[in-house]
This record gives sequence, structure tokens and C-alpha cells, in this order.
Amino acid sequence: MNKIELLAPAGDLEKLKIAIDYGADAVYLAGELFGLRAGAKNFTIEEMEEGVAYAHERGKKVHLTLNIFAHNEDINALETYLDEIAHIPFDAFIISDAGIISLVMEKLPGREIHLSTQANTTNYRTAEFWHRQGVKRVVLGREMSLEDIRTTRKNLSPTMEIEAFVHGAMCISYSGRCLLSNFMTERGANQGQCAHPCRYKYALMEEKRPGEFYPVEEDNRGTYIFNSKDMCMIEHIPELIEAGLASLKIEGRMKSVFYVATVVRAYRQAIDAYYADPEGWTFKDEWLEELKKVSNRHFTNGFYYNKPRNVDQNYETSAYYREFTFIGLVLDYDPETKIATVEQRNKISEGDFVEVFGPGNTCFTQTIEGMTDEEGTPITAAPHAQQIVKIPMAQPVGKNFMVRRHI
Repeated sequence: MNKIELLAPAGDLEKLKIAIDYGADAVYLAGELFGLRAGAKNFTIEEMEEGVAYAHERGKKVHLTLNIFAHNEDINALETYLDEIAHIPFDAFIISDAGIISLVMEKLPGREIHLSTQANTTNYRTAEFWHRQGVKRVVLGREMSLEDIRTTRKNLSPTMEIEAFVHGAMCISYSGRCLLSNFMTERGANQGQCAHPCRYKYALMEEKRPGEFYPVEEDNRGTYIFNSKDMCMIEHIPELIEAGLASLKIEGRMKSVFYVATVVRAYRQAIDAYYADPEGWTFKDEWLEELKKVSNRHFTNGFYYNKPRNVDQNYETSAYYREFTFIGLVLDYDPETKIATVEQRNKISEGDFVEVFGPGNTCFTQTIEGMTDEEGTPITAAPHAQQIVKIPMAQPVGKNFMVRRHI
């Protein structure tokens, strides 16, 4: 049985390595140009070289996003950029613009092309058209239901793959094509500069009563009328796999390493449990509880089972909900002393009751009963960003294990 791909976001080199370590089969990233997440740190050419090597050494894949909608002034720069990255063995290019597809095919013949969700593919005829143009995989629009996906798979050439988002933020606009950001902030959402105005607070004003604002709902703070809950399909892994998808995609190149590790780890466990026993697969509440430990806007199934309704929107706030704070990343562990070297990510204090987790099923709790600084001097708190501390561990840990504390 060919295992479905778990595709994770990599906003920078550290997140790429974390995603791979925590179970992603592939990652997608952007360079410093031509991706739709300009707010992410993104990758220099040297970092792309290192990241691809890191993934390939572990049998994993790297997809490069070139998914802006290009204007005339972008073309010459894009040609130069493709020359500069031609030597990097990316496994695929994720593209939404037909002109960029043709340019990549001309300058980098033989490279695998994936059609971005920004191209709004929502039927098998469109997918088959792109396959005839040389596209290997189409990332379906988020507006597709599971039944739509099954029908698309049934009517597609067997050599055409389909991929779909299963977790992360949802755009209010059609597959992310949005002009609201351009209008309100002069930042082009389709060229990587989205200001996320769908998360803003809105109120109603009547034409003849300027300056008098009325709440859209009965809430004196206004309402977030465009603010979708986050997609989460971890409870439906069998249906996703059996629908014929080749890849399950997690959104979030601007999210933290803690987010990437936690979400990838949970989906990895759920997917592996399915392949271990497809007939006997049962959903485990602990997988969903894990996902709630990172920032989220509560969860929805998006369009998979029905068109989103009012219950799929969050009208109260655009703020994230989270149950835990990421406080430390393990850099090293001495099995003889049972002491871990930890890089602080949020304040760590003596007496903190924490959870420690790593790739796979490893997760345990303990109280931090003592710690030292990098030189071995006892300390009671580590308040400084990325401060290096030594912490005794109740169980063995490894590099890139994470320490979190309940809020």
C-alpha cells in the first residue's frame, strides 16, 4: 500500500528540520522571492541547499513555492532567480501562474510541477487540463468536499496526483484569492503581502448616520464577520486517504517551530495508526488534544462535509486560543548525568510543571526541580530570550525535543 504523503510547512531552516524530525514526509518552502508568505523568514539560497540536503539524507522531499501571480515586472527577476536555484534538486515546484509554469518548464526541463491551490482547481476537467500541460499534481481548492474529491480522483488519469489542505488557517476568499488586503492596506495578498484584514474587527454604519457604528451581532466590541475557524481533519484520516488523495497538507509557514512539531506529530501518529490497521482504525482523543495545545482559532471541517455555516466562523475575536506555552528546545542530552541542554524560548522557572515531548509517542511530565546556566551556576529562572540552561530530565530525551508549560 502506497502511504499518503504528510506535507508540512517550513517557514525557515529550523522549521524544516523540525518538520522532518517530527514525521513529515515532505516540506514546502519559499525562497526570499516569489512565494505567497513574504512575512515568513523564508530561505536564502544557501539555506535552501542545506535544507534540501537535510531532507534528502533522510529520504524526505522538498517542494519550492513560486506561487505569486506574476506581473510583467516580475518576469526578468524570476528568470534570474531560476538560474540561481537551478542547481538545487527540489522535488517539485508549487506554482499557480500559467506563465511561471511555462517559464520553469523552459529553464528547468524535467522538474516536477504542482499546481498551487491559488489556481482554484475545483473539478476534474480543470485538473486533467493541467495534467496535459505537464503538471504532475494539483493542490485542490479548499472549496472541495470529500465527495468532490472522490469524483475528481475517479475521473482523472492515474498518473495525476491530487493534494488537499487538511489543517490550518482558512481564507474567507475563494482559495485565497483576495483583494481585501490590497484595498484596505495596499498590500497585495496575491503577491505575498497579505495583511489579513479578514481578522479585523468590523461594525455596521448606516449611510445617513455617519460615525454611528452598530454591531453586526449583539456585541459592543463589533464582530469578526470574515474570521473563519481553523481547518482540522485529524478525526477523518480514513476518509481522506480512501478518497484518493496523494498528499495531506498542513498550512502554516508563518507559525512557530512548536506549532510545526505538535501538528506534524499528531497527524503522523493518526496516519501511521491507519496504515497499521485500516479496518480497526479508531480516532484517539489525545490527537485532537495535542492540536489544541498550540495556537488555533478553534476548529472546523471547512468544506469537506458541507458548505461552512455560521458555526464555522468565530464572531468573538481574531485572537488565537492556546493551552500551552513553548518554553524550551532541547539542544543536547547527557545520558550519564540525565541533564539536557535547553535553549529557552519563553521564561523557564524552577518549580514549573512541564510536559516534554519528542518525535513519535514520547511524552512525559515532570517538575523542574533545579537548573543551571551554561557554566553550571545554579539559577531559579531563565528570563532571557534563547538563554542556554541545563535541566535534569525525568526520562531520556533527544535533540529537538520540546518543553511546554500549561498557561
